[in-house]
Amino acid sequence: MEVVVGRVAKAHGITGELAVDVRTDSPEQRFAVGAVVLARPRGGHPRELTVAAARSHSGRLLVRFDQVPDRTAAEELRGALLLGDTADLPPTADPDEFYDHQLEGLRAELTDGTAVGTVLEVVHSPGGELLSLDRDGKTVLVPFVRAIVPVVDVAGGRVVLDPPEGLLDIE
Repeated sequence: MEVVVGRVAKAHGITGELAVDVRTDSPEQRFAVGAVVLARPRGGHPRELTVAAARSHSGRLLVRFDQVPDRTAAEELRGALLLGDTADLPPTADPDEFYDHQLEGLRAELTDGTAVGTVLEVVHSPGGELLSLDRDGKTVLVPFVRAIVPVVDVAGGRVVLDPPEGLLDIE
């Protein structure tokens, strides 16, 4: 299974370096020299890329890949999602920590067991994480905080919600 580890923001310089918005808690592992990621460009064909170098710069990671020799090749990857294999992820030490892919597809239910939808994805926003739920074909965003999501039961395939009144209303 694949998980998004970054997104190419833009080309940087003339040597094929890419500015990457990191979407992983372990960039030092995912973008280590020799690591392989799958690039999925918008409208293009996915291809494997091998990390040749990586360094931090202005809140982003600047990454050079063996297969991207110059700025022209780098520009073709603008907006591409960079994917890694979930099998390469280390186990989490904290029982209250989860990888996004572990939550996607879980059944969302209320504390009384009433089904309310399915987790589509975890949205990382400046204000915190949100669970994006499919509720009767509509998307509902739920703050991923213990007061509203008191139980995450990955093994049981569910998250339990205790939402304030009106949070799950669909108009």
